[in-house]
Amino acid sequence: MAHHLLDQPHHDGSEQYVPTGVPRLGDVVPVRFRVPAGGTEREVWVRTVRDGEPRMEPARLDRVDEHERWYVADVPVHNPVTSYRALLVEPGGYRWLNGRGVHARDVPDAADFRLTVHEPAPAWLDDAVVYQVFPDRFARSSGHEGPPTGPLPDWALPAAWSDEPIGEGPGTPTQLYGGDLPGIESRLAHLQRLGVDTLYLTPVFPARSNHRYDASTFDHVDPLLGGDVAFASLSRAVHARGMRIIGDLTTNHTGAGHEWFARALADRTSQEAEFYYWQDAEPGYVAWLGHASLPKLDYRAASLARRMIEGPDSVIARGLREPYALDGWRIDVANMTGRYAADDVTHQVARTIRATMRAINPDAVLVAEHFHDAGTDLQAGGWHANMNYSAFTRPVWTWLVDPATTLDFLGLPARIPRRDARAMVDTMRDFDSAVPWNVTTHQWNMLGSHDTPRVRTVVGSREHVEVAAGLLFTYPGTPAMFAGDEGGLTGRNGEHARVPMPWAQIDAGGGPGWDAATFEVFRRLVALRRSSRALRQGGLRWALVEDDAVAYLRETADERVLVLAARAPWVGARLPRHLLGRGAEPENLYGGAPLEVTQHGLVLPGDGPGVQVWRLP
Repeated sequence: MAHHLLDQPHHDGSEQYVPTGVPRLGDVVPVRFRVPAGGTEREVWVRTVRDGEPRMEPARLDRVDEHERWYVADVPVHNPVTSYRALLVEPGGYRWLNGRGVHARDVPDAADFRLTVHEPAPAWLDDAVVYQVFPDRFARSSGHEGPPTGPLPDWALPAAWSDEPIGEGPGTPTQLYGGDLPGIESRLAHLQRLGVDTLYLTPVFPARSNHRYDASTFDHVDPLLGGDVAFASLSRAVHARGMRIIGDLTTNHTGAGHEWFARALADRTSQEAEFYYWQDAEPGYVAWLGHASLPKLDYRAASLARRMIEGPDSVIARGLREPYALDGWRIDVANMTGRYAADDVTHQVARTIRATMRAINPDAVLVAEHFHDAGTDLQAGGWHANMNYSAFTRPVWTWLVDPATTLDFLGLPARIPRRDARAMVDTMRDFDSAVPWNVTTHQWNMLGSHDTPRVRTVVGSREHVEVAAGLLFTYPGTPAMFAGDEGGLTGRNGEHARVPMPWAQIDAGGGPGWDAATFEVFRRLVALRRSSRALRQGGLRWALVEDDAVAYLRETADERVLVLAARAPWVGARLPRHLLGRGAEPENLYGGAPLEVTQHGLVLPGDGPGVQVWRLP
């Protein structure tokens, strides 16, 4: 049988180890460390960094039982972000414990644990399940199945609702299916049947594309979607159901057809001309990734900040006020906003957006799009969380990808590699350790989005979609799904994956193009997450990492849940018996397999692919 990992010292930022609440500068925070009874430590110290200089704080033995020892150390919060890690002094040397695990060597500060004085995401995000909708492809209010009719913009390529999305070439941004906001409102019951409570919409501003990231104005909602009145109606309907709604805004660029850019081109002495970067080379201005349709904004202009992100009259503020009353913003290409050549005001922009939002609605959430390493950006008191491609989507894909895949790996000139669970977990720990725990617990974990292939296409089977979904709804963070993944929709890249929802099949309970069994998997896993505080707010201890299986514990002070995910049959393993209370029996919450209890331990079954979840009283 495989060997478990629970004989290692452990710490994370959850309630068992760090007191809840946001510390203030000058506070002293007691942090706790768990060491198994078999540990060889003689002393435990905590290394903090104060004003750039390491300091050592002694830890005292706080509690002992036959299975483990608990140490506590007082960490002064001297800087807005205070990093720390544990030093275990042992015979012949020492080991460090940081966010990546235990190391019998010296390590850099990058993976240290962190206390931060910055407010975390609003508490409602602890319990949220997010559902992403691409408005053009979700639902038409007319119910008409043919190509959209009526006055259409000159750029549009009308498509019937059953047409396959164009995946490559010039038609990808202009193929118009005609989904609209009243159509979304008419289908909110589907979201509630699934169990989600937060609707996230990609942009709704007028533009010259189906994705609308090339806005032509921020003053109105696209009439093709139903206009301002339809957006206000959708918001009211969402809130009436006890749900929340989040908008999408590009602060990095506008469309080349934007009214600001038109004035800037017409008069280079205008205020709007200060909003953009200009250059001698074609097309005469800096554009996002060289796309001339997307001129980049220059936040050195104070007037741009007031227009877009700062104060009660800004675009950010107007979206949060009535009649739209958004519960937050997702910021497109947040990693690039405010960055160009020698300019880097990204953190200032993010903090300004958060301050503007806080003044209108202190419970509004601010989520960044960042496909790569967002660690430094997520420590600065701006973005509450990130779309978690690096620490969740990418590693999960590499573990569960169909071995025969021909899909490229999210922008790399290489296929998605198939790796063992150790590589997946190492990647998760690397990226999770780069941010404070109260960010990790609010990251938007995803199996895909409107910018990626569909998870069903990546992993190749319903069974492996279930394993992926099992991880999504049990891992620390906020589960966020792209509309249609719950029914097994397919797509080979971001554009091809923007598949219209097949409502005829959904309403019929399944059929070609809609997998009712996958919908039931997602529905049950959403309900599972809602039934367990440990799955929503608990810490994370890795219990087992094998090639084809992982197991981890999610723990709060009053609940312990064990998750086992396997991509294939494996050898099985035995975990310590003391994880289960004396005389107690494990309760299977998902998957249906028994957890055998013997005098020697808890025996994990070696079946796969599949997901099992047990509550350990």
